[in-house]
Amino acid sequence: MFAGVDHVGIGVAEMESALEFFSGRLGFSEVLFDWTGELPGLEELTRASRTRARVVMLASRWATPIGPGRIRLVQTLSGDGTPPLPEGMGWGELGISEVCVHARGVELVHKELVESLGCVELMEPQSIVCTPFEVSCDLSYVADPGGGKIEVLEWTGLWRSLPGEARLEGVNHVAFGVRDMQATREFYGRLGFSHLVLESDGFFEPMRPWYPRQMPRQHMILVLPGQGAGIEPVRLAELTDCAGEWGHLGPMDFAIGVSNLERAVAELRSWGVVFHSDPVTVDVGSGEWRYAYFADPDGLYVCLSEGRY
Repeated sequence: MFAGVDHVGIGVAEMESALEFFSGRLGFSEVLFDWTGELPGLEELTRASRTRARVVMLASRWATPIGPGRIRLVQTLSGDGTPPLPEGMGWGELGISEVCVHARGVELVHKELVESLGCVELMEPQSIVCTPFEVSCDLSYVADPGGGKIEVLEWTGLWRSLPGEARLEGVNHVAFGVRDMQATREFYGRLGFSHLVLESDGFFEPMRPWYPRQMPRQHMILVLPGQGAGIEPVRLAELTDCAGEWGHLGPMDFAIGVSNLERAVAELRSWGVVFHSDPVTVDVGSGEWRYAYFADPDGLYVCLSEGRY
């Protein structure tokens, strides 16, 4: 019923420049829909009677089983426009920390992004071995146009990419800060996130420059589902609430894919999960985008999503 993370929502200040970055530089060149209008079902989240936005759903033409996820760009057009990136966002603060895009050849991809395409470098390429299964990976970070963090990752110990040049391959996971790791694991475990890839509890030194205070201890796990992209919950020893407003600049929400929205909503409601609205259907021209936001253990912006486009 639940198909992993279908896509990550990213708030943008100006859509055309955002499209140039995510489509032209990161390779999410397949436009599944480009729609402008009022989004229903957000009244509880935005505390506004209407939310008008331009929404563009993008997919990577190089998507693989280890990088299957999409990106949804959102430019808020109502009120004061797109809210700013939350203050104090280091990594693992309460809220959505990053979107991670899987790659083939991190060092070459990163060099191209920074030196040829003008992306802002946040972390140079690193090669690490992840506990507890000693799985190797390469990673780096660049910034999106709003200052959000984009991880470039290759799971060298899990997946050898399809033949071809160095490239980005689609969303591998979304990282977000939580208050209670055990509650998060249990909740998302019921949604199919059951394949633990890494767990660590300590300090990842290359992230030190991201914190406006002394670097906090980081307890993180990465869990992949049977299909779709994965999740990376993080519990910091010292936590700041950086969830921000819905639609804020940078990664701000994510969607779990389902094939039948009503059935999935009924299942979660039977567990006692609270939804912010009944299922919503938006006619995006090429088909329908259907969603329903629910309250996860930390009140983050998470929805079930059924795509008919």
